Amino acid sequence: MKNDVRVSEIMTKNIHRVSLSDDLSTAEALMKKNHIRHLPVVENDKIVGMLSLNDLLRISFADAVNSNGEDVETAVYDMFSVGQVMTAKVQYINSDLSITEAARLFLKSEFHALPVVDDNCLTGIVTTTDIIKYFLQKEQPQ
Repeated sequence: MKNDVRVSEIMTKNIHRVSLSDDLSTAEALMKKNHIRHLPVVENDKIVGMLSLNDLLRISFADAVNSNGEDVETAVYDMFSVGQVMTAKVQYINSDLSITEAARLFLKSEFHALPVVDDNCLTGIVTTTDIIKYFLQKEQPQ
């Protein structure tokens, strides 16, 4: 199947992001508030990592509470920095990449979000959900 539609057509352009100086509680709150699972980590306008909800779950017991009913994940989060938990070797794509090629990258890899970088600047993010939605919309009768 030939598909010339570019990632720029489906990527999220209003990107939520964190920096290395942000704490993990802030990152988790941002994810929960915006119903997202991936945050690019940016320093000086350059992407330096990706932080996912799965990264946070690996270091904590999701929404764990102590015997007093208080959240304990914040205490665990305080022991780590964004830089320690994020994926530092980030694969990214250009907005001119075709959606089909992006889908192939997702199939070959174990990640579910790709930052979109143009001219060394983060311009968007595309997820497996974005790709699935696109292909499902193509299947709808017009």
